Amino acid sequence: MIKVAIIGVGTVGSSVVNILEKNKDIISARAGVEIVPAIGVVKNLNKKREVNIPLTTNVDEVLQREDIDIVVELMGGVEEPYKIVKKALQNKKAVVTANKALLAYHRYELQELAGDLPLFYEASVAGGIPIIGALRNGLSANHIESIVGILNGTSNFMLTKMIKENATYEKALKEAQELGYAEADPTFDVGGFDAAHKLLILASIAYGIDAKPEDILIEGISSITKTDVEFAKEFDYEIKLLGIAKKNGDGVELRVHPTMVKNSHPIAKVDGVMNAVSVVGDCVGQTMFYGPGAGGDATASAVIADIIEIARGNKGPMLGYKKGLESGLRLLKPSQIESKYYLKLKVVDKPGVLASIAKILSDFNISISSVLQKDSRVANRVRLLFTTHKTQEAKIIKAMANIEELESVGKGNISMMRIEE
Repeated sequence: MIKVAIIGVGTVGSSVVNILEKNKDIISARAGVEIVPAIGVVKNLNKKREVNIPLTTNVDEVLQREDIDIVVELMGGVEEPYKIVKKALQNKKAVVTANKALLAYHRYELQELAGDLPLFYEASVAGGIPIIGALRNGLSANHIESIVGILNGTSNFMLTKMIKENATYEKALKEAQELGYAEADPTFDVGGFDAAHKLLILASIAYGIDAKPEDILIEGISSITKTDVEFAKEFDYEIKLLGIAKKNGDGVELRVHPTMVKNSHPIAKVDGVMNAVSVVGDCVGQTMFYGPGAGGDATASAVIADIIEIARGNKGPMLGYKKGLESGLRLLKPSQIESKYYLKLKVVDKPGVLASIAKILSDFNISISSVLQKDSRVANRVRLLFTTHKTQEAKIIKAMANIEELESVGKGNISMMRIEE
C-alpha cells in the first residue's frame, strides 16, 4: 500500500482524492499496488470540502509521518510551496506537484534536492495533456528543434471569441469571467505570465535552459484590436497567444506573445479553452498534443498518472537528464529573436508616406511581404498594414522607432505582432 498526502485540497486536490477512490480498482491494477489518499492539508478546516479523508492544518506533522510515501503539492504560489516541497524531499518523500509557478522559479534547485527521489510534475503544463512525459520519455532520442504551444485556455477562449464572433477584447474577457475561465484580476492569464511559466518548464526539459520569467519576452493579448482581427482574416491567419521555444544556431529563443499563425498550421485550428503543443524533433518530425489545459478532473488525471509512475518504481532525473548532460545551448536575448512581423500604422493621408516608410525598412534590411491600406479616416489618418519577411527583433524595433519620428506617423501610431508559419 502507498499512502498519499494532499497539500491543498481545493478543486484539483478534491478531484485527486475522489478519483483515487472512485477508480481505485483500475488504478491499483495499473500501479501494481493499492494507492490510498491518507490525509489532506488545508488552511481552513471550516470550509466544506467534498472529500472523505481526514483534514488538518498542520503540514509539518504530515511531512514527518513515516507512513506517508508521496506528497502531492497543490497549493499554488511560489515560496511557501518551495519550503514544503523542500522539506518533503529532505524527509525522503516522493513528490508530485502541479505548481507551474514554483517550477518556473525553483526547478533546478528542486532537481538538485531531489537527487534520486521521484519528483514528478506532469500536471504543471497543459493540464491533462501528457506533454511532460512525451518530452522526458517518448521524445528523449530527439534533439528538439522547436516547441510551439497554446498553453493558456483563458486567452485562447477570448481570442476565439474575438476572431470567430467579432467580440471586442472587453466583451470576450467579461464572458470568460462569467464562465469562470478568467479571474476577477485576469492579468496572469491575459498578460502571458501563466503561459511563460509553462514554457520555461518545457524548455528546461528540451534544452537545459535555466531561465526565469524575467529573462524572456512576455506579451499579453490586451492590445489586440478589431483591425488586427480583420487583417488576420484577410490574409488567412489566426491570432493565438503562443509559447515558443526554438533552436536558433547555438541559442534558444524563449518567448510568449500574440502571434499570427497561418490557417494551415494545426495549432491555428485549436479553439476555445483547449490547449495544444506542437513539438518538432530531429528524428520524429512534427508531433502534436491536444487536450484540456485546465479543470479539476483533467489536472487531477495528470497528478494521478504521476502517482502511478512513482508506484511503479519509475524515477529518473526530474528534468529528464543527469547533471553534466546539458545541451550547451544558450538563452538568446529578446532582441536576438528572428521572426516575420505584422506592422500596423496610423499615418497622415498624403503622398510619399508609404515610400518614406518603405525606405526606413529597407535601410534596416527589412523586406516587405505585403501591404494593405484601410481607407477609414480618423483625424485625416488612414491605417497602413504591413507584413515582413523574416528579420531580427532588434532591427524591427529600431525601424519602428525611426518610423515614429516621421512627421506623417508620430509617436504611438505604430505597433507590431509576430508571425509564425
